[in-house]
Amino acid sequence: MRIAVVGGGPGGLYFSALVKQLNPAHDVTVWERNAADDTFGFGVVFSDETLGAIENADPVIFERMARYFARWDDIDVHYRGTVHTAGGQGFAAMSRKVLLAILQERAIELGVDVHFSTPAPDVDELRRSHDLVLAADGLNSAVRTRYAGTFRPSLDRRKSKYMWLGTDKVFEAFKFYIAATPHGVMQIHGYPYGDDGSTFIVEMHEDVWNRAGFAEYAAQNFAPGESDEKSIDMIRELFADVLGEHQILSNNSRWINFTTVRNEHWHDGNVVILGDAAHTAHFSIGSGTKLAMEDALALAACLHENTSVASALDAYESERKPVVVSVQRAAQASLEWFENIAQYVDQEPRQFAFNIMTRSRRITYDNLKLRDPEFVAAADDWFAGSHRSTCPPMFQPFKLGELELNNRILVSSMDMYSAIDGVPGDFHLAHLGSKAMGGPAVVMTEMVCVSENGRITPGCTGLYTDEQERSWTRIVDFVHTHSAAKIGVQLGHSGRKGSTKFMWDGIDSPLDEGNWNVVSASPIPYSAANQTPTELDHDQLDTIEAAFVAAAESAARAGFDLLELHCAHGYLLSSFLSPLSNTRTDEFGGSAANRLRFPLRVFDAVRRVWPAERPISVRISATDWADGGNDIDDAVAIATAFAERGVDLINVSTGQVVKDETPEYGRSYQTPFADRIRNKIGTKLGTAVIAVGAISSHDDVNSVLLAGRADLVAIGRSHLYNPQWTLHAAAEQGYVGPGAVWPPQFAAGNRKPPTGRTDGPPPRLRLARDGISGTRHARWSPRITLSV
Repeated sequence: MRIAVVGGGPGGLYFSALVKQLNPAHDVTVWERNAADDTFGFGVVFSDETLGAIENADPVIFERMARYFARWDDIDVHYRGTVHTAGGQGFAAMSRKVLLAILQERAIELGVDVHFSTPAPDVDELRRSHDLVLAADGLNSAVRTRYAGTFRPSLDRRKSKYMWLGTDKVFEAFKFYIAATPHGVMQIHGYPYGDDGSTFIVEMHEDVWNRAGFAEYAAQNFAPGESDEKSIDMIRELFADVLGEHQILSNNSRWINFTTVRNEHWHDGNVVILGDAAHTAHFSIGSGTKLAMEDALALAACLHENTSVASALDAYESERKPVVVSVQRAAQASLEWFENIAQYVDQEPRQFAFNIMTRSRRITYDNLKLRDPEFVAAADDWFAGSHRSTCPPMFQPFKLGELELNNRILVSSMDMYSAIDGVPGDFHLAHLGSKAMGGPAVVMTEMVCVSENGRITPGCTGLYTDEQERSWTRIVDFVHTHSAAKIGVQLGHSGRKGSTKFMWDGIDSPLDEGNWNVVSASPIPYSAANQTPTELDHDQLDTIEAAFVAAAESAARAGFDLLELHCAHGYLLSSFLSPLSNTRTDEFGGSAANRLRFPLRVFDAVRRVWPAERPISVRISATDWADGGNDIDDAVAIATAFAERGVDLINVSTGQVVKDETPEYGRSYQTPFADRIRNKIGTKLGTAVIAVGAISSHDDVNSVLLAGRADLVAIGRSHLYNPQWTLHAAAEQGYVGPGAVWPPQFAAGNRKPPTGRTDGPPPRLRLARDGISGTRHARWSPRITLSV
């Protein structure tokens, strides 16, 4: 094959060396516009997994790289005058300049034709004269731009500014320095890359950057290769306590906004993109060069294993894209965490350290416990406070006003569509009773409708007749008698999403017969198939408010411990909050304050009749997942308004407000919204926050709670799969105590059953010595400097 490689960075060079090694008959040419000794940046970081792949693919390259590795296991978090260290991480880094020299040398000795200081020929010419054209031409890829119609790139320019610098101070571990400056929060990402220097990245939100005056310096026109020396001088002053007598090193160092690059497709005919041309992932998870070299390895292997270029490129994209998407998802979570770092500055240092370690959601409570049990144990001790002895965070108690919860788990509200004339029956007794006996602190009812026309389907429950109240009383009494759980009622009105079929017959589909008229904030149907609702007039609003009040009074008589007002998911109160469903021109529409007016009025009315000693919650959709709808900033304002009115709890869900939403599903995908609300207003106004949505493991629950992203966690579908989910989580973690109360009839089953040969003690394979911890805490110490 004749192969043209556009770009002589690590990805392009590594691919060239590998593909030439696999078949010396290949004719491989690399064009690199920069000189051989030009390089930008300082250090590059590799995971153990990537290094293993590099060693297997070409032991020569690995051996040459290994001579220069700086290796360490610790991450130090410097925050508010404290240092907290998490060990067992496993890092290897080296100078980018050294890495390029090694890859250049290896490619040339294998017979790759490398042209430095030479722009590549036109890509159309290359694709005609070569079997394969590889574009490894970086973030601003000209090849990607040329074929944007096929690759379909998206470029997401983010909100923080950063500058890539170095220092001659050799750090002994990965360092996060969090500085509360007069301008706002700034942070340093630092790590050693060898015996004589460290990478030193300074990052801050654009607002902080502007307040600090950096914009004035960055506005000048810099010559090629010139650094922003005035900004660097200011950085030197701001971080003098970190640097001491050491110098900052620059190399074409200027302020940058990180851009996340994604492409729908990675190849067009015989042209393929790799590395930053195809994808980027935020530097806070140290993945750019690693991903490019992994791409190169996969592409070389696919070309070798397939009989045609077309099948090889299909295989390459199929193999690599899911891996990259997963990394980008973690990188995005990490990136957004740093963008919003100011919301965490009031956290206690121990919690902050755990939070920063788990920010990407790839490292979790259990994962950290494996890597550094002492770090997690100390965090558990802090979280326990004066509550009780240390245990997993999910089993620590919590107090909502005068309501004491024995753990942090709720069974989320889930519609069952199984009532007759709004009356909950034996099914609901068995459903809610079994979930309550499964160990959660609170079991929530489905949305209980406040009127017959407020139902979603004919099978929805209500609280607008005496018979319904009596049936709910029976269920509440059962929960209180046979479990340690509390029970909460969720009150709502379907609004424009009413008069529809059972979920299993067609969710949100209108009834074929037996329809009733639906109402909403404005006459906008939920979808083209649904009814156009009647816009509520003032008398009708009064009637609905009275229905909520009557239902709340009925719920109090039934003995419910907690009341939740459903202001989410596009139902009636939610439809007032969203500008996509509320186009009114009276005092209940228009501005955000006006759109809040009716939901707040209903809340105030319910709060007046609900017993003061019992807490009240509000469920909101923190984003509409649709252009022009509410977003997280609107959700913070909505949550603030309810908190200022005295709500005890905000249940943070998302979406279901409009039919054409585009949610970004994924594990714990709604947690960042709860996190933002809790740390923006919850801790300041004394309002607790519930996280919900695709949280299904006790590991993720503990991570959410210990990091301070929520106070409580609601688990829904996992409790359908396993009604004893909470009790089983206790057994799996070896927890026995007041946070996990087994009904006496079930107590004999409170240990996880043994299986196979795993029920015996593991064999002893190493000696235990006094004073030796199981955690790796290796740190980097410079050696005698080597030269390439």
